[in-house]
Amino acid sequence: MIISKKDEDSITLVVRSVVEGKIVILPTDTVYGFSGIVDLKNSKERFHTDAVIRSIKGRAETKPLIQLIAKPEDLYEYTDDKIPSYLLEKWPGALTLIVKVKKNAPLADSAETVAFRCPGDEWLRDIIGLCKAPLYSTSVNRSGMPVLSYMADIKKEFEQETDLIVDDGNKINALPSTIVSLLEGRVNVIRQGSVVI
Repeated sequence: MIISKKDEDSITLVVRSVVEGKIVILPTDTVYGFSGIVDLKNSKERFHTDAVIRSIKGRAETKPLIQLIAKPEDLYEYTDDKIPSYLLEKWPGALTLIVKVKKNAPLADSAETVAFRCPGDEWLRDIIGLCKAPLYSTSVNRSGMPVLSYMADIKKEFEQETDLIVDDGNKINALPSTIVSLLEGRVNVIRQGSVVI
């Protein structure tokens, strides 16, 4: 199904799909992204949407997916790492932070580190909040191929492999998020994107 982001019920339709464990393509404050709900420890079902997204992209299992959160303060549900204030001030925005996951984090996956982002798009943050769990996000493309910016290309390539596509027009020359690692107490820019660090 393809809907417009401008549709009055777009948020409702996306949330309904996501909480059912479906794979959706969503516009973000950077590029279009594949998204699916992150399994939490208290989830009634385990959807493993990260594995489904990897299968669609043809992405190696060793490459982690970014997890989107609704509010900057939600980060502390998952990590005890101290985040420099000048970085937190970039949120909401196109900045991804790699942190160590704390032992009692509610994530079902036992990964030691996770890359989190609080996106700048309020529409997307509202969806994440209503889903009551982070959402996986990764660029819309086959692994090793360019990121797709034109909606016509996205529909042609992935309409049959995803459950819902939200059309927000073409995203020409959009930059991905900046990725910063905070592991071992050091600030290390892994990828320079749209937010300058």
